[in-house]
Amino acid sequence: MRRTRSPRHLRAAAGGFSLIEMMVALGISAALLTASLAALDTSFKSYQQTSETASTHVVTRIVTHRVLTMIRTGREFAPYPIDVLDQTQNPMFTNTIEFVSAEDEATNFREVTRIFAEIDPEATDGSQRLMLTLDEFTDGVLTSSETRPLLRGVLDATFTLEYDIGPQLKRATMDLTVEASDIGDAGLNANWDTPSLRLVASASPRRLRD
Repeated sequence: MRRTRSPRHLRAAAGGFSLIEMMVALGISAALLTASLAALDTSFKSYQQTSETASTHVVTRIVTHRVLTMIRTGREFAPYPIDVLDQTQNPMFTNTIEFVSAEDEATNFREVTRIFAEIDPEATDGSQRLMLTLDEFTDGVLTSSETRPLLRGVLDATFTLEYDIGPQLKRATMDLTVEASDIGDAGLNANWDTPSLRLVASASPRRLRD
C-alpha cells in the first residue's frame, strides 16, 4: 500500500534553515569578511608606502638638483679648513654650506646663500628641515635677508667639502636621508614602518675667470 505525506510533513519539508545552519553560515561569512578586510588593509598600506616613497623621491631630487646647480655657479665657499693640506681638516663634514651666489662690482652688490639643516620646530619626531637663507649686501651692509624651508622630514643632511689650495672648493657632496611622508593621509600609516630615502650627489663649481 502506497504511503502519502500529510500536509504537516509537507510544511516541515518546505521550512528554512535551522539555527545551527544559520550560525555556521554566519561564521563562514565573518571569516571571509575578516580575511578580505585584512587583505584590503595590507593593500592600502602597501600603496601608501609606495606613494610616499615615490613622492618623496621626486621632491628630494628636485631640491638636490637645485642645490647642486647653485653650488656649480657659486664662488667663495665656506666653511673652509684653516690648512687644506691637513687631511684631518680636508675634506670637511658639515651640515651647512655658504657661498656667494650673485655679485655686481659696479654697484657693490653681493648675494650670499647659505644652506643648512636644523631641527624642525613643527615636527614631533625630532626630524630636521633643510633651510635656505639669502642675504643681500650693498657696500658691505646687509640690506635684505630671507630664510625659507627647502625640504622637511630630513633625518640627516651632511655636506662633504673638498678644497684645493686657495682655499678653492674642488667638490661638494650632498648626503640626504629623508623620511617618506604624505601629509594628506598621515593617519593611514600610523602603525606602518615609515620608509626613508637616501640620496647622495656631488657637484664641482665652475671656475670663474675675470
